[in-house]
Amino acid sequence: MPGTPDADGFPFPFSWRLAAPLSFNTDWRGENADPERETEVRLLWTPELLFLRFRARFRVITVFPDAETNGRRDQLWDRDVAEVFLQPDPSQLRRYKEFEVSPNGFWIDLEIAPGEKHNLKSGLQRRVILNEAAKTWVAELALPMKCLVESFEPGATWKVNFFRVEGAAELRFYSAWKPTRTAAPDFHVPEAFGELVFAPGPMPRK
Repeated sequence: MPGTPDADGFPFPFSWRLAAPLSFNTDWRGENADPERETEVRLLWTPELLFLRFRARFRVITVFPDAETNGRRDQLWDRDVAEVFLQPDPSQLRRYKEFEVSPNGFWIDLEIAPGEKHNLKSGLQRRVILNEAAKTWVAELALPMKCLVESFEPGATWKVNFFRVEGAAELRFYSAWKPTRTAAPDFHVPEAFGELVFAPGPMPRK
């Protein structure tokens, strides 16, 4: 768990270094590795907040120029994004939360269920830094636990997957931590999700 947050409400850099990173750079089938589009993810938590940090290497940046005044943008996935799908109750295979953030700080949050897709209105906070010279962008998200579960339980195990999309037009680069292995790009495959274990200290992931 992180210590005292910084002035923006996010963990300090030394706290992020305590979280073991996971990285991926292959497409949604687990093929066509591209190190220049590698994504690193770190997670930290408190009983009130789940923090995520994406560090994305990129070849090109393609973003929408417009969004709602609060930065929310429908169809955000049609441009470059980093994504996390969270399923706090693994017994409900087809019900999960989707969060996306773009290199210019736009975002979207959704509740996904069979035949349904609703705005989650999570109250998430985000911070994004784009470094054109280093060809990286870093996005930090703070997700209120209350938008994810009614009552958070330390020691719980959730299902999770992480994704990236990059490119202005097809064929775009669709990248997944846990490959979904569908014929066409599709991230909505909860059977492929990995595990997120809420243990003290750095968060182990399988």
